[in-house]
Amino acid sequence: MAEHQDVQNESVSTMDETMSIKPTKVENDQTMSTTKAVVALVVIFLAALFTLAYLYYNFPELTEEEKQYIKIPFNIQDAQNLGNVLEHYKDTYYSQVFTSILFCYIFLQTFAIPGSISLSILCGFLYPFLLALGIICFCSAMGACFCYLLSMTIGRRLAYRYFPDRIKTYANLVKKHNDNMFSYIMFLRITPFLPNWFINVCAPLVDVPLVPFWAGTFFGVAVPSVLAVQAGKTLHELTSTTSLWSWSSILLLAVFATLSLMPVLFKGKLRDKFD
Repeated sequence: MAEHQDVQNESVSTMDETMSIKPTKVENDQTMSTTKAVVALVVIFLAALFTLAYLYYNFPELTEEEKQYIKIPFNIQDAQNLGNVLEHYKDTYYSQVFTSILFCYIFLQTFAIPGSISLSILCGFLYPFLLALGIICFCSAMGACFCYLLSMTIGRRLAYRYFPDRIKTYANLVKKHNDNMFSYIMFLRITPFLPNWFINVCAPLVDVPLVPFWAGTFFGVAVPSVLAVQAGKTLHELTSTTSLWSWSSILLLAVFATLSLMPVLFKGKLRDKFD
């Protein structure tokens, strides 16, 4: 009996040790997964920075005064100075200037770095209206998709770790619009209810399909981008990015936001009628 009791006690002790070790192992696995995600994100970011550096060093030879203005514009003053330099080289080195603007814009959108509004204004300054608008819509959509893919592959754990409540709220909103995802994404891009970076990061986490996400972004950013392109035509008269906003521009966004939801409303009425 004593031997049996000793064996039983030893078995219980072993089980306790196993149970105490298991959570630690799971915790370590989670930590490693988070670490790998951060490392992967840093590597991709550094690769993008390297590409930016490559574009810079393959740019036409600049004067010392011009070099100080070749940087990502984070305000109107930066955009004005950069616009003066790029306008000087745009016709002679069209492809280099065009490629650099495209990559910089997509880079900012992919990694949710501020400055895209200044680049939008700069596009309006450098290019004809339709071309500038096309550049902005394309780069916004592509950058958003790259951010989407980064979030889907390596950012899931980070997003759930730092924004669990907001993701849950967004997921509930998305579920209500599964049948009208294009219109919903377009509406979100037109309106300022959710930050664009948050939409890009959370979309794959709540199962938003990539195709309507891209299309909704492309057409959704067109409306506010019209204001930026128009502002670019008078770049040197602007004092800040807040100059874009007025009651008329807010009304314009409200009208187009309402129009983006019209297909959803009509679809709902038709469904009710036939049901």
